[in-house]
Order: sequence, then structure tokens, then C-alpha cells
Amino acid sequence: MPRAGLTPERVVHEASDLADEQGYARLTLAALAERLGVRQPSLYKHIDSLDSLQRGISVQAKRELGEVLGRAAVGQSGPDAVRAIADAYRRWVLEHPGRYAATVRAPSPDDEEDLRASEEVVAILLDVLAGFGLRGNAAIDAARTLRAALHGYVSLESSGGFGMPRDVDRSYRFLIDTVVAGLSVR
Repeated sequence: MPRAGLTPERVVHEASDLADEQGYARLTLAALAERLGVRQPSLYKHIDSLDSLQRGISVQAKRELGEVLGRAAVGQSGPDAVRAIADAYRRWVLEHPGRYAATVRAPSPDDEEDLRASEEVVAILLDVLAGFGLRGNAAIDAARTLRAALHGYVSLESSGGFGMPRDVDRSYRFLIDTVVAGLSVR
């Protein structure tokens, strides 16, 4: 019988917290079992494998990120919307580095739940980019550009990759202003 209070949702939530604390790549079932106060074999009553746990973290994290970006975009348009979602993205990634690492994982084409979670984030980006008159392939190119710029910056920032004596917030603003300027000339 499963341990009282332990559910698949709680297991994924605790694993997400653990990934944020120690790093997604270092997440193990043994560490998760210890955190939950159970033996590792007990986890299999709630998850199928480490891969299924990672998939659960990915879906949960994509939903969380989508909610954060959606709230940031409300009432914003054009350059203000890009700045708002970029700032929200950066804050969320810096607060949740383990969860973020899980979002980079592309959904399996047959995983409808993961596809929906991923599509919700993309839809927010496309809605924001529509404020620049970008649609279709141009919007996809712009979404990829924005994602790559943000991913690159926050990945370097969160791993301590900026060692020069220059305020990282100032450099971040330069990055976002540059992206916004590029979107504005299209």
C-alpha cells in the first residue's frame, strides 16, 4: 500500500524542488527517496522510472513557466510585452534552475500532455510577437530567436559564466533592447 500522503503529484513536486536545490542532472531516485523518507523501491508505487519522473518534472515546469509568462504578458503589448515576459522568464529560471533544465527537453510526439504544456508556452510567445506584426514562419523565427537569447543568457548567468566587471543586469537590458530593436524592424 502506498505511504499515506505520498502521491505521484507530490513525488514530482518534491523531485522538482530537489532538482532546483542540487541540479537536475544530479537528481537520483535514491536522493528523492531519502527526501521523502521512504525506501527507493517505494517510489515505484508512484512513478515508473527515473525517465518518467523527469518527464513529470518537465511537464510541471512547462506549466509553471507558462503561467508565469502568461501573467507577465497580461496588459502588455509590443516591446513592453517582450520585456515583461523576458524579465519573468529570467526570474523564474534563476529561482528554479533544476525545473528549467527539465523544460529544455522536447516533448515526445506521442505525449499529448507534454505537447500541450509546451504548446501553451509557445502560444504565449507567439501572441506577444503578434504585437510586432509577426505571423507564421516569421513568428516562429522570432520565437526561436527570443528563446535562444534568453536561454543563452540565463544559462550563462546561472552557471556563473559572467566574470567581467560589468553589472549583469545592465548587460541583460542591452540584450533585451537589442532583441526588441531587431523585432521592431521586421
